[in-house]
Amino acid sequence: MRTVYVVTHPEATHHLEGVVGGWHDSRLTPTGIRAARAIGRALRAEIPTGTEVELFSSDLQRTAQTAEAIAERLRVKPILDRRLREKSFGEAEGRPQEWLDQRFVPPPAVGDRMGHHEGVPGAESNTALARRVDAAMDEILRRPCEHQIIVTHGFALTFVVASWIKMPIESLGYVIFQAPSGSITTLHEDDCYHSRRLVRLGDDRHLEHIEDD
Repeated sequence: MRTVYVVTHPEATHHLEGVVGGWHDSRLTPTGIRAARAIGRALRAEIPTGTEVELFSSDLQRTAQTAEAIAERLRVKPILDRRLREKSFGEAEGRPQEWLDQRFVPPPAVGDRMGHHEGVPGAESNTALARRVDAAMDEILRRPCEHQIIVTHGFALTFVVASWIKMPIESLGYVIFQAPSGSITTLHEDDCYHSRRLVRLGDDRHLEHIEDD
């Protein structure tokens, strides 16, 4: 059997500042740090003690900090992988969200939605994002480990889940798996039929009492 826990990083400085995230290297806020610790506790309660665990993370500060909090609980060393980063928004990164909103070109209702250029120089297409996340997932899932944790970002989560269920990239134009910041999505593969399930999407019950941390 294999269970994969996909974590979306909790509150980061770009959320409070109202600026575009993407590859902008924001850090967790104090609330985000408390949430990361709560995520670590939730995963420790979920994963049986003594079983092998692997931890992978985007290399941006906000995800790396989240992974560090998880690693402290599970006594495992994070493996940082830039392919698990959020979508790059090019020149919009770190700018006010309004700056992006004024220039953003929505994808067409029909046609090449994945390869669509959103109007911002340097911005990454959804096809490029999907391909790099899929390449990272392919390497992760070739490793024979029963429990794996992946720390990534809100929009990138869709492409992690799509890769898990082996959805072709060309079919992803209308798909989104939406999960809140600081949530845990659980994926499971059985060892008989090797079927893959999306068990829980965006579970954030562990964040209910983080102010008491």
